[in-house]
Amino acid sequence: MLKLGRLLTAMVTPFDEFGNVDYEQAKRLALALLASGSDGVVVSGTTGESPTLDSEEKLRLFAEVKSAIGDRGSVVAGTGSYNTRESSKLTKEAERTGVDAVLLVVPYYNKPTQEGLFQHFASIASGTNLPCILYNVPARTITSLSPDTVIRLSQIDNIIGLKEASGNMEQVAKILDGIDKEFLLYSGNDSDTFPIMTLGGYGVISVASHLVGDQIKEMVEKVVAGEVAQGAAIHCHLLPLVNALFIVSNPIPVKHALNHVGFAVGKPRLPLTPPDEKSAAAIEAVLKNYKIALATA
Repeated sequence: MLKLGRLLTAMVTPFDEFGNVDYEQAKRLALALLASGSDGVVVSGTTGESPTLDSEEKLRLFAEVKSAIGDRGSVVAGTGSYNTRESSKLTKEAERTGVDAVLLVVPYYNKPTQEGLFQHFASIASGTNLPCILYNVPARTITSLSPDTVIRLSQIDNIIGLKEASGNMEQVAKILDGIDKEFLLYSGNDSDTFPIMTLGGYGVISVASHLVGDQIKEMVEKVVAGEVAQGAAIHCHLLPLVNALFIVSNPIPVKHALNHVGFAVGKPRLPLTPPDEKSAAAIEAVLKNYKIALATA
């Protein structure tokens, strides 16, 4: 089985005071995440503000983060979009940067059929040797990848997993019932990690692991070891923090939280803005109740 790891952090993209990508801080953040429990990072995903990064910025981020991490952890590059040709091109270019896998989001705005989704992902996968992880997040894309389409796509050799963020446990169960055991189903919502793993999911691509990676890692390990009650206790303890990190659109809260605890990642790029005063206060109040694992920089 491919060793990407059970806990991957959907990493924010640090920006400097002028709104430029801070590549040095991105490398420091990736290493800090590994040190606090993550097995690897997803670069330029939704949390990394991929819609506001151009291809040159993405490719440099992939290369810089992988050079910093080396073999100590995995780097998954977010190369998917609503444009099949551009996604294929970026995926091929990402392969040359040395990343370990790619994350391919369900096309947004276009509203393709299930057959269109199948052909989109199959086309991208056919043009790369990299392992491909599908990403279903209907709250942002409107279109949802059906269990039947996931099962069909899982038969393609280098489509090796799914980040499932529908929040629909019936859908998760149907997928798990139909896929090969080597296919990796990751939770795409921190609030769903525990129930998905108890159903047989593999791990999580997390936002909260920026702050409490060691505790999420422990929860995942408890479930894998069959210590479900202990895993449930950690899950319940973390839920208030998870909820605070999604009080407004991700990654606004997690960037504010990181800046607040002393790890500078800058403001989000427009059209995202920093949280309003009420939301910021709510985030800061919840942070006081947790031991933050991330070393500051």
